[in-house]
Amino acid sequence: MDGKSSKRMDKFVEIASKVGEQIHLRSLRDSFATIMPLFILAGLAVLVNSVIFPFLFEGDFLVTVQQFGTAITNGTLNIAGLLLCPTIGYFLSRNRNFENPISAAIMALATLIVMMPLQLSISSVTGDVEIAATGVLSFSNLGTSSMFAGIIIGLVETELLVFLSKRKHLKINLGEDVPPAVSKSFNVLIPAILSISVFAVLALVLNITLGTDLITLIVNLIQEPLRGISTSLFGYIFLYSFGNFLFTFGIHQSVINGSFTEPFMTQNINDNMLAFANGMEPPHILTVSFQTAFAQMGGTGATISLVIAILIFSKFKPYREIAKLGAAPSLFEINEPIIFGLPIVFNIPMMIPFVCLPALQTLIAYFATSIGLVSKTVVLVPWITPPVISGWLATAGDWRAPVLQILLIVLGVIIYLPFLKISEKVSIKQAELARDF
Repeated sequence: MDGKSSKRMDKFVEIASKVGEQIHLRSLRDSFATIMPLFILAGLAVLVNSVIFPFLFEGDFLVTVQQFGTAITNGTLNIAGLLLCPTIGYFLSRNRNFENPISAAIMALATLIVMMPLQLSISSVTGDVEIAATGVLSFSNLGTSSMFAGIIIGLVETELLVFLSKRKHLKINLGEDVPPAVSKSFNVLIPAILSISVFAVLALVLNITLGTDLITLIVNLIQEPLRGISTSLFGYIFLYSFGNFLFTFGIHQSVINGSFTEPFMTQNINDNMLAFANGMEPPHILTVSFQTAFAQMGGTGATISLVIAILIFSKFKPYREIAKLGAAPSLFEINEPIIFGLPIVFNIPMMIPFVCLPALQTLIAYFATSIGLVSKTVVLVPWITPPVISGWLATAGDWRAPVLQILLIVLGVIIYLPFLKISEKVSIKQAELARDF
């Protein structure tokens, strides 16, 4: 690599690193990581309700015990937007060095409720009667459909609160004899009143002029178009592959995936879980569990196939030692020992399959799912779930999913193998040149 190319590469790495550390994207990633255990719990509840309980019980007693999973679903998926909004408020305010992040979280939560519609159309239990009701909150406005609204409101309200809190003339100083918690609350009293009032005025204007609310507006004009792009087959493959490409330069793929695909892929699996729990056809093929099960086996770059290829076919001792070291972590989707130890980073022969193999596996698994050879993913499985097990869990017990995973792993071994041999020769040549020098 000549001097100009090296400078361009360094500039690219610098820009990508700054994007990854951008405060709003970092706050968003932290927020999703915080509430992710609840989504995983919801997935396990759906699995128990739909697979295990029907195997053990039947009739009215089955319906009764399934209230277990329904209650968990109501406390997790059905309030996903309500959970996400204050969490974002907390992390963003903390990243802004705001002295009272818990207040920011509470104000974000209050603002989300302020923006809810004042009147809802509610169906009876039998579904044959609809009435207009006031003074109620709906799971449809608190759950997965409002996740993106929760993100936007959490970000904007928190930024407005932090901005106003920096204005000294808006602070109320009670003196040093007042307990710190009380002092902090009064410091944000006027900024909180002003920031929430701004959203209340916005809610009024939207209701008067357009006859709608901000939640509905965000869903229809922003959330669904963005989700349509980032979770379309080719949109997802492009974004996911670009994230993997960044990883080959040492920049973690979460820079792209954690910010631009994971929120929507998580919403997709939440939609699928709710549909499956209610006995309906899951609407999405591409979900975060689909990625875990089929495009990320062994970690980013589907490197479980590379580890197998090295252990079976390679006689190059340095690679075999790294593969032995990284084999156990790779079973749990942790492949940094391979990425940085082999390495794959800045290793041109290995960069090619690292980026291209997951895209190919995605295409194959997508096609297999679309024609019904494999069930859609309906359970949010932890990303550390080992291959084969992850496919069975994600599809709520479809045995065909593990079979497809095994076939994709074998395909990966075949694809990685020639590039592995080239990389070995390059490494040997570099070692010889180093000795001669």
